[in-house]
Amino acid sequence: MQSNQLTQQIQFIIEIDRLKHILRQTLLMDGSRRENSAEHSWHLAIMAIALSEYAPEGVDIFRAIKMLLIHDLVEIDAGDTFCYDVQANCSKAEKELQAASRLFGILPEDQGRELRSLWDEFEVGETPTAKFAAALDRIQPLLHNQQTQGGTWRIHGIRRDQVMKRVAPVETGAPELWPFVLQLIDDCVAAGYLKEAPVLNTQE
Repeated sequence: MQSNQLTQQIQFIIEIDRLKHILRQTLLMDGSRRENSAEHSWHLAIMAIALSEYAPEGVDIFRAIKMLLIHDLVEIDAGDTFCYDVQANCSKAEKELQAASRLFGILPEDQGRELRSLWDEFEVGETPTAKFAAALDRIQPLLHNQQTQGGTWRIHGIRRDQVMKRVAPVETGAPELWPFVLQLIDDCVAAGYLKEAPVLNTQE
């Protein structure tokens, strides 16, 4: 007869399968379909391993990997909010907090507390580890849009200034990768994948 702890753990494992059905705006790099949030989380975890040499001092790579694997579990309840949708982002935090309480509450108390702590750390974004994880979370969709010749940017008419604001956490979270990000954005603008910010008319 299985223990109550195992029952809770299996229930959590079954529940998080639903993340595979949450579609993001980001297209796969071959442009064939939209990426789901489980694929996104897996990709980021591998990125943390592959790019670990660029992590600033004080970053715990294993902790960053765990953060990246769980950071979007709340989308099971809250859904994926498009990062450039200003109105939808107004209610995002509240919905995700409720989702975090429910989902991590499925687990035995000690495990649920640990994962909730990791999720909270990522969301607050103050530790070197959380900042590095957030930087990778900004770089990954940038690469997808570059590989799909503008992908989501073209669909939604996204401009350079919007992308620059979105990727800003990379400068502090993974400063060694910041020059690469800036060059990638410049290349995407030059190739026509990303619209340049509109020039304001200062003439009276």
